[in-house]
Amino acid sequence: MDNKKIRVAITHGDTNGIGYELIFKTFAESEMLDFCTPIIYGSPKVAAYYRKAMNLPAQFSIIQKAEDAEEGRINLLAAVDEEVKVDMGIPTDESGAAAIKALDRAMTDFRDNLYDVLITAPVNNQNAQIEGFPFKGHKHYIETCLGEGQEALSILVGGDLRIASVTEKTPFKNVIAGITEERIIERVKLMQQTIKRDFLITNPRIAVLALNPRSNEEESCGKEESEIIIPAIDKLAEQGVQAFGPYAADEFFGKGYFSDFDGIMAMYHDQATTPFHSLYTEDGVIYTAGLPIIHTAANMTPSYSIAGCNEADESSFRQAVFLAIDAFQNRNSYDEAIENPLPKLYHEKRDESEKVRFSIPKKGGKPFPPKNEKNFTPRPKNEGQEALQATTEPAQQVAPEA
Repeated sequence: MDNKKIRVAITHGDTNGIGYELIFKTFAESEMLDFCTPIIYGSPKVAAYYRKAMNLPAQFSIIQKAEDAEEGRINLLAAVDEEVKVDMGIPTDESGAAAIKALDRAMTDFRDNLYDVLITAPVNNQNAQIEGFPFKGHKHYIETCLGEGQEALSILVGGDLRIASVTEKTPFKNVIAGITEERIIERVKLMQQTIKRDFLITNPRIAVLALNPRSNEEESCGKEESEIIIPAIDKLAEQGVQAFGPYAADEFFGKGYFSDFDGIMAMYHDQATTPFHSLYTEDGVIYTAGLPIIHTAANMTPSYSIAGCNEADESSFRQAVFLAIDAFQNRNSYDEAIENPLPKLYHEKRDESEKVRFSIPKKGGKPFPPKNEKNFTPRPKNEGQEALQATTEPAQQVAPEA
C-alpha cells in the first residue's frame, strides 16, 4: 500500500480577502502535516505580506512545480509570479485575476495527476473574471475545466447534515420553471451516488422537500408536488433509490426530522441554505459532487470587512480539509471494492429492519412522521460504520485544538 500522504492542493482565493489567514491558521498546528501534504497555489510575496501583517507563525517552502512538494512542510507553489498589489478588504480586478491564475494552474496540475484533492479559498465572483468567460463560481469553473459532461452539484455539509437544491442559484423568478421531474431525478440520483461513493453510506436515505407551503394538506398554494415532485419520487423508488417526501420545510427542520436522513434535496437555494446556516454557523463546508476531482470549500465569502484584522475563524476551512481527505479515502475504498468485489468489509450500525424502513413513508405526499407517531422509530443517533466512516471531524492522530 502506498504510504504517501494525501496531496492537498489549496488555491489562495481573492488576495484582498481572508484566504491566506484561513490557510495559515488551519496549518498552524504541526499535526496537520502528519496526514496530508499541503500545496498552496498562490503568490509567495502576498503570502509573506499577510504573514508579516498579522504576525502569523507560518513557515512555508516556495516551490515552482507541484512535483517538488515535500511532506512535513507547507509548500507554496508560485502560481502567481508577478507583483500583486495588496489592498486588504477591497475587491479589485488585480485580486480577482490572481485568484483565477492560481485556480487555472491547479486545474492544469490535476490533469497531470500532481495532487489528490482541491480546497479553494473564497473568491468574489464579480471581480474574478476572465475575458470571454464569465466566472460564475468555483463549481462552474471546475466543471468547465474538468467535467465529463455532467452538471456538478453543490452539497452543504455539516456534521451528518448534507443538503443540496434542485435549482441551486437560479433567480427566484425562474425557480418554478427549473423544477422538472427529470431534473429532480437527476439531482437526487447524483446525490445518492455521491453519498454512497464519497461518504461510504451503503443505501442512503434522501428526503425531498416540497416547494409549496402546506403541501401535504391542500393544493391551493400550487400543484408542483402532485404533478412534478411526487411522480419524480415514485420513479426514483422504482429505480431503487431510497427517496422520501415531499416534506414541508418548516416542519421538517422545525421538528428535527432531518436527522433521520443521509441527504436532503431542497427545491431552491434559500430553502437549503437558511436551515443549514442556522444549524452550522461556523464549520459548514461546500462539497462539489459529480466531478472527477474531490473539491471542497469553506462555506464563506472573502469577508473583506475583516481582511487583515486577524479575526477570521478558520473552522470551516479546516473542516473542508478534513472532508476532502476523508472523501478521497472513501472514494478509493469504494472504487476498489467495485473493481474487486468481496464480502462486505464494514457494516453500518443503523437498523435496516423492515420496522424502521417502513416507519418512514416511502410514497410521496404522505405526512411525516406517520399519523400514528407512537409507531415511528427514528434512526439511532449513534449510527455509523465500524470502519471506513466518512466524517468532517479530524483524524484521531490530530491533536485537539488548544
